[in-house]
Amino acid sequence: MSNQNITRINLDGKEIILIGTAHVSKQSAEQVKEVIESERPDSVCIELDEQRYQSIIDGNRWKEMDIFKVMKEKKATLLLMNLVISSFQKRMAKQLGISAGQEMIQGINSAEEIGANLVLADRNIQITFARIWHGVGLWGKTKLLMQIVASIFSNETITEEELEKMKSQDMLDAMLDELTVNFPRLKVPLIDERDQYLSHKIKNAPGNKVVAVLGAAHIPGIKIEIEKEQDLNQLSQIPPKSKMPTIIGWAIPFLIISIIAYTFLANPSAGIQQTVSWILWNGSFSAIGTAIALGHPLAILTAFVAAPITSLNPLIAAGWFAGIVQALVRKPNVADFETLSEDVYNVKGFWNNKVTRILLIVVLANLGSVLGTVVGGADVIRLFLENI
Repeated sequence: MSNQNITRINLDGKEIILIGTAHVSKQSAEQVKEVIESERPDSVCIELDEQRYQSIIDGNRWKEMDIFKVMKEKKATLLLMNLVISSFQKRMAKQLGISAGQEMIQGINSAEEIGANLVLADRNIQITFARIWHGVGLWGKTKLLMQIVASIFSNETITEEELEKMKSQDMLDAMLDELTVNFPRLKVPLIDERDQYLSHKIKNAPGNKVVAVLGAAHIPGIKIEIEKEQDLNQLSQIPPKSKMPTIIGWAIPFLIISIIAYTFLANPSAGIQQTVSWILWNGSFSAIGTAIALGHPLAILTAFVAAPITSLNPLIAAGWFAGIVQALVRKPNVADFETLSEDVYNVKGFWNNKVTRILLIVVLANLGSVLGTVVGGADVIRLFLENI
């Protein structure tokens, strides 16, 4: 058995074996099977939380998704980002002829075969996302979203040999350095905090021998953190939401309405100009976003009508209304949910599948409305200054 990518740690009489894997590597899955069968540990820890574990073992989960509930709970953007990330990983995995996350599936199966305890060692994915989102700042959020979305347009291929190189220490350090340069705040919640969480779960797993199946990026950190004490309560806290977006969200509509109302009193014709400008800019940009997502004409019209109104109320969004109309007119069927995991492989699939098209409509209509608010608001102020 090759010792490459395997780290052995003895801690307080417990033998811990860390397997550093690439998440789409065939050799990684084979090595996981080999190590678990030869070592026969008391526990097998895998880099999954309960939510991702259920997603892996339940391949039919998409069929049960309520698209209206997703929009109502404001989770359309989060779900779309999840699908985009999944698309990038699955495309690489498909190229190499292996299922994404095969090494984790292998860990689950091998643990069951030898009767070992299975420990879901990773932090809840929603907590990690919340802490990432809280920590990167406005510009960081914009860059991160652009980079993630750009990944579905990429046709870049990668060989399995290159993936195996990614697991070497030197390449790994280079990747983390690059990550820190591009998103300096991202490394803490994405890597460092999870190193701490995983370390606590691994060293407290039942039995005297533990095998942990981990992404290679976590191995250096875990080797350090496993010797320390960790506070899981602190690591599991969701950061409080800033009040500033809410304040700004209400301040802008109040300012726009006040300016238009004052202009109407001083110069009614200019007030009418402002109102028309607000409606056209907001409605047009939101409608264009819906059209880019290939929305139904009624959804496009809905976005145009809703955006000028929803932009004045932070509690509602034009994308929700456009998405609901799209879902009613082009209701997703069972086939759309069944093929969802395949359709996210490419850009065409994202636009053709009725489920992802609704998500795209919600996101792009809202982005258009935001842009329309900026442009329309600026024009309202311009007309105000010219007519006072």
